[in-house]
Amino acid sequence: QVQLVESGGGLVQAGGSLRLSCAKSGRPFTTYNMGWFRQAPGNEREFVAAINWSGGNTYYADSVKGRFTASRDNAKNTVYLQMNSLQAVDTAVYYCAAHNGGSWPTTLPAHFGSWGQGTQVTVSS
Repeated sequence: QVQLVESGGGLVQAGGSLRLSCAKSGRPFTTYNMGWFRQAPGNEREFVAAINWSGGNTYYADSVKGRFTASRDNAKNTVYLQMNSLQAVDTAVYYCAAHNGGSWPTTLPAHFGSWGQGTQVTVSS
């Protein structure tokens, strides 16, 4: 069973930065492509970023491209999301997820089989 635990969320002023971490236990980390999603109140869960198993390929939603960076350290079983130039519209609960082995790259939550509990990011304007 894949267990994912996010951390690093918090309250930040607009223009600030946060780095989210997602630690994984269970099967070897290098087996999985990983994704980051977010969900604001009243909204559907939306794709933010994805990173392949080696870290060599990353994909981003247009709304975060140029501001967010996904990375991973397989030796530490951890994937990261560096978020810069944060805006109030970035306020949401952020989730990491492990790809389920199907179509890749993908932005669909249904293609990710294991999810963390989420971490709240609040950006004040």
